[in-house]
Amino acid sequence: MEGLVELHDNIMYYLVVILFALLYLMDEVNSNDEFIEFDSYIVPESDLEEGALRMLEVDNRVILPELTHVRFIITAGDVIHSFAVPSLGVKCDAYPGRLNQVSVFINREGVFYGQCSEICGILHSSMPIVIESVSLEKFLT
Repeated sequence: MEGLVELHDNIMYYLVVILFALLYLMDEVNSNDEFIEFDSYIVPESDLEEGALRMLEVDNRVILPELTHVRFIITAGDVIHSFAVPSLGVKCDAYPGRLNQVSVFINREGVFYGQCSEICGILHSSMPIVIESVSLEKFLT
């Protein structure tokens, strides 16, 4: 167990993503020596493109490079939320006034869907998470 802790502490993170969750809204901030702030909302069923996933598609995806260590720093502004992307093996609770973190290494390009997995209020089911992994070259352009 000690070796795992040392390994984790010695990983160089090239990208840190700070997530701030609010009921009905998720603000996501990407930090790599600069901040990019944007909102991500669920796409209404009436606006979905053919083949898009109902209740899971968002208007603004989190874009991350593949083959890069990424650390998510997670908090909430109102009630307890949970940032969960099962296909990446990621689940981390978000508590108001507290910072939690989780690390991920995405080894392929693709689109990964998740949701808030904590019953946080009436629109709990309207808090999808979409992470799109692209090549480092595409990410940097």
